[in-house]
Amino acid sequence: MKSFLNEFKKFAMRGNVIDMAVGIIIGAAFGKIVNSLVEDVLMPPIGLILGKVDFSDLKITLANDVAIKYGAFINALISFLIVAFAVFLLIQSINKLQEKMVAKDAAKEKANPTTKTCPYCFSEISINATRCPHCTSEIAAQAKKGRKPGKKAKQTK
Repeated sequence: MKSFLNEFKKFAMRGNVIDMAVGIIIGAAFGKIVNSLVEDVLMPPIGLILGKVDFSDLKITLANDVAIKYGAFINALISFLIVAFAVFLLIQSINKLQEKMVAKDAAKEKANPTTKTCPYCFSEISINATRCPHCTSEIAAQAKKGRKPGKKAKQTK
């Protein structure tokens, strides 16, 4: 039983689980704000424009206590559309940020390459390789920056 609790604690303290919990809490709070925006700020002026209609009271009565509350549905639909639009804007911003990061990483990789192509089998190999691991061909070593090919570095005594 103790190992089960330790395993659960380890799972619950992982970064992704905590991030998800924070997201759910913030999402619930955001949902309450949006509901208040719709019910208390947006719908009263719309109801006033349409002839002093309170959307939350709109319903079709089927029997004494049975009613279809389509006004509450309209409020919920507007709340959903606002939340969906906010999530869309958030995802769009995240995607743009990721594109910038990928482009920056690609530019950095292009400036400092870590691989080269084998001239015999055209496989991608390490920039420092002198023999291709795929076709085993010998590859001429490239000169390192700061040294001229064929000259050895000076040895200090």
